[in-house]
Amino acid sequence: MTLGEAEAWIARMEKSAARGVTPETATMSLAEYGDSVWDLAMRGLEAKTLVPYSAGWRLRVVPALGHLTPQTITAGAADRVVLAWIAEEVGRSTVKNSLAALVRVMQQAVRDGLIDTNPARVVGWQQLYRQAEDEADDPRSLALQDWSALQDLAAALVDRSHGKFEGWGDVVEFAGGTAARIGEVSGVRLKDINLDSWIWDVCRQTTPSPGGLADKGTKGKRRRKVPIIPQIRPLVLRRVAETDGSPMARLFTGPRGGRITTAILRDATHWDEVVVSLGYDYLRRHDLRHTGLTWMADAGIPVHILRVIAGHGSIETTQRYLHSSPRTIQNAGVTLADYLAGNVSFWQDPEPEPPAKTAEPPSRGHLRLVQ
Repeated sequence: MTLGEAEAWIARMEKSAARGVTPETATMSLAEYGDSVWDLAMRGLEAKTLVPYSAGWRLRVVPALGHLTPQTITAGAADRVVLAWIAEEVGRSTVKNSLAALVRVMQQAVRDGLIDTNPARVVGWQQLYRQAEDEADDPRSLALQDWSALQDLAAALVDRSHGKFEGWGDVVEFAGGTAARIGEVSGVRLKDINLDSWIWDVCRQTTPSPGGLADKGTKGKRRRKVPIIPQIRPLVLRRVAETDGSPMARLFTGPRGGRITTAILRDATHWDEVVVSLGYDYLRRHDLRHTGLTWMADAGIPVHILRVIAGHGSIETTQRYLHSSPRTIQNAGVTLADYLAGNVSFWQDPEPEPPAKTAEPPSRGHLRLVQ
């Protein structure tokens, strides 16, 4: 702590003391303070409202901000937390209830004299959520065009990072090639990847928690299997060779060996500047996941398999990635043209009906296309 920071802290303590705030209350973390004033902050709420507020506080607010004191929470910190919730694709009501719980606790901190204004009154998040929904309805608009574009992005991010740390490029290519979240990439351990079958057992992610970053289960506790495609196998082998061989060794870390989050990746690589320079003004870190899932859909992976790889709870979410691309439309035209030209044939399922006296085309209910 610098001299200036120490003096500012002393000034805050003196101001709080003048308001009648005890030192114990003034140094409480948000999680501790919220627990101590919960009933007071939530007074007047009906039980049906209090339940989702409590869940939002426990599952969203405390892991993200609970380790900070109310005095150190800024409007910017609240903004970033809400944006992170939206990026995680949580429901609109979850964002609303979590934010409402935070606002009420911070408003109690205003009444207690801990802070002067409530920094949690985030405005405009509903518009951002609608924008995220619109983009999710057409994830193709969020996807990079091809593998070369992903490689170019990775190289540009490495070039802008301090010390040109190549690990950032590995994180970006791995996330795009596996359609994974950045937190899930950070959570990969050596034992999670089978180098014989080239299957990744996705079972944990790095997430903010009281006291800092921690590893926990994946979103929705949905453990899943993801293929490691040949394009990223060399970087995986290189990362494996750089570990100490321990099954719990991390494959992806920051330059100092720490955990990675989307915010850390953004700041370390000057992400916002790089994507604008490449013409991808819209591109967020989470769009690496959209890119991978869009490519898989375009490759013809069946929707029920794509759902498992993505870890989606609902198949409706997965179906958003099945919008036809120009290439798939062209392929449909080629298939139809081949059929009309007689280059494909049809055959009946087993147990055909007895031959008719006159030649008739088989029923459409028994047709199967054979290339």
